[in-house]
Amino acid sequence: MTGWHRRKPIETARTGPRLTPTLSWPHLMAMGIGSIVGTGILTLIGVGADRAGPAVLLSFAIAGAICACAALAYAEMATMMPAAGSAYTYSYAVLGETIAWAVGWSLILEYSLVVSTVAVGWSGYAAPLLTAVGFPRALTMGPALGGIANIPAIFIIAVVAGLLCVGTKESARLNTLLVAIKIVTLALFVAVALPAFNAQNLHPFMPHGFAKMVEPDGTARGVMAAAAIIFFAFYGFDAISTAAEEAKRPERDLSIGIVGSMLACTVIYVLVAAAAVGALPYTRFANSPEPLALILREMGRGQVAHIIAVAAVIALPTVILGFLYGQSRIFLVMARDGFLPTKLAAISSRGTPVRITILTAILVSILAGILPIDQIAALANAGTLIAFIAVAVCMLVMRRRAPAIKRPFRAPLAWLVGPGAVLGCLYLFASLPAKTIEWCLLWNAIGLVIYLLYGRHRSLLGQEAPRL
Repeated sequence: MTGWHRRKPIETARTGPRLTPTLSWPHLMAMGIGSIVGTGILTLIGVGADRAGPAVLLSFAIAGAICACAALAYAEMATMMPAAGSAYTYSYAVLGETIAWAVGWSLILEYSLVVSTVAVGWSGYAAPLLTAVGFPRALTMGPALGGIANIPAIFIIAVVAGLLCVGTKESARLNTLLVAIKIVTLALFVAVALPAFNAQNLHPFMPHGFAKMVEPDGTARGVMAAAAIIFFAFYGFDAISTAAEEAKRPERDLSIGIVGSMLACTVIYVLVAAAAVGALPYTRFANSPEPLALILREMGRGQVAHIIAVAAVIALPTVILGFLYGQSRIFLVMARDGFLPTKLAAISSRGTPVRITILTAILVSILAGILPIDQIAALANAGTLIAFIAVAVCMLVMRRRAPAIKRPFRAPLAWLVGPGAVLGCLYLFASLPAKTIEWCLLWNAIGLVIYLLYGRHRSLLGQEAPRL
């Protein structure tokens, strides 16, 4: 079986320079929580409120349910195939090389744009603090918003990339500390805002309806339109699956990290979202780059707002760390397979892929420096939805193709969970802004051309792989 449909056995995925296994389940769970709880709740809740009004609560619930189905599929595939590469690796082993390339290309879109989005969100909290001490405002936003370049966003990406180059274990330890700061910060917001809950702020609950509708200003609004954007708020657990090669006991640690982080984050999101929309009319914080701090200032709690803003500046880099880590590992495996120059797969003496990490940081810095947050987030979601669909399909195919294969974690109700993830992600994809879908299709068309002209002939899998 050559070309289009050839599959790579998981044993082949584990060849090449090895990353050092240094992570246990607490590290992975902290990485998951750090990646999930971030821009989605700290910044994108404002974008979601603009799209759906108070019904953004329903948007969070729908996006969370779909992500829960995808997380269960990821947990099964990650423990069954504990190799670096996440959805790309699973697709290569189960669905074939061409689909694997498309998934890998979509993951490049997802991870790169997530890092850019979070960096812009971090800059939204850092900018008021910087401008207060004389930093030029034009250097805190991209050209689309009237500035020159978003220098704070570029700066934080460089700092996190440097940390990842130093070492994975050191990065994981710092990440755990910052995650704790982030959770305490959100608990502080809930403690202050929830007592001010006013049911009148929930009316009208669904001002833009349920299904996506494009309004005269060209903006897609509605509960599902918001869900398609703030879907960004829930994913991050997939970054855990990229750490399979560096997990000490992947058959146990990966499932705990993926499922545990999703459960913890769901509880956090419900509390924070309810406190936010109940404390202030949504129109007053819609589309704000720092909605939680804004809500507190509007409540007359300026000191607490300042604490939230400072804590966000400190803690948001955990999301950048998780996704920049994941992106570098995706690039690493694709380089091992020949889809990218193999020299990029070099591992440093400290056991980290320095070259690929620096390359990734340069790419996402350019995006973060010039693009606004809502456009980045929407396009990042498109790539993620494609990857989630592929993982759910891989799980279902393997249930049929190899029912007896060892599965350290088995997704419950697989024939409900799998189709639920696929259909839910397809609906969310259709609910994305039309321009986002067009850009995503263009991105994949470019990827297909690159695969045909370069990747297909460079692939290191030169013969048919044994079937699983």
